[in-house]
Amino acid sequence: MEIWLIEGPNLNLVGVREPEHYGSSTLDAVWDDWRTNWSSRGVEVHRFQSNHEGDLIDALHRVGFTSDAIVLNPGGYTHTSVALRDAVAAIRSPVIEVHLTHIHSREDFRSVSLVSAVCRGGISGFGLDGYRLAIEGCIALMAKG
Repeated sequence: MEIWLIEGPNLNLVGVREPEHYGSSTLDAVWDDWRTNWSSRGVEVHRFQSNHEGDLIDALHRVGFTSDAIVLNPGGYTHTSVALRDAVAAIRSPVIEVHLTHIHSREDFRSVSLVSAVCRGGISGFGLDGYRLAIEGCIALMAKG
């Protein structure tokens, strides 16, 4: 089983950027342990991060027809990118939308997600653990067939 975690703009700064919202831990701090656990269960999980909209779209096109699932944190593009929404709609792999913060409890503009309607599900407000929860959810979905 192959799952991709695709992260959008500014998520390379988690652990440094606005720790009151995003926490002070980095994904690198927990990623190796998580990947070892998933790998021991026959699940390969890969990561891709970019601050550029076109790179995210290209990544979705590249893995969205062959991977078993995608966990996507579109970052700020959540609220602005019709192109990213269209890329998610165009691919076959199920996509789970994840946000580290609870977007509905923040600024009004953050409560609108252009990609939610074309995703299989979504998780928000659990910090970095949201990625782990989403990937575990993908594994459960794939096990059901």
